[in-house]
Amino acid sequence: MKVILLQDVKALGKKGEIVNVNDGYARNFILPKKLGVEANNKNMNDLKLQRQREEKIAQENLEAAKELAGKLAGGNVKLAIKVGEGGRTFGSVSSKEIAAAVKEQMGLEIDKKKIQLKETIKMLGTHPVPIKLHPEVTAELKVVVEEEA
Repeated sequence: MKVILLQDVKALGKKGEIVNVNDGYARNFILPKKLGVEANNKNMNDLKLQRQREEKIAQENLEAAKELAGKLAGGNVKLAIKVGEGGRTFGSVSSKEIAAAVKEQMGLEIDKKKIQLKETIKMLGTHPVPIKLHPEVTAELKVVVEEEA
């Protein structure tokens, strides 16, 4: 019997796959536990429509990420930290502070987890910071760290 899986089933397949299983396994395990449905014409058509909808949503997310990357690449964010004698800084600039500065200065909402700092910024100057907006889209934001007055 051909079955369309509604959930991932260990040793059988992933959600949305069409698998061939024994009739008894389908009747006694997969169908009663709502792990899958029989692969008839109606269910196959529903699966096709669902995949098209998911592809459309994924494409919209990609376009939105590209648009946001364009906005971020054109701008820069200024942050100020305390500096002591000899240009030594007190503290550092973290991804949380960068996300707050982007929201305040550019009006864009960015999740701090998407900001990919290898380590916190501890020096004055301009630093390029990569921001992973989508698995296929990474923007680079310029962060200018200045001396606090």
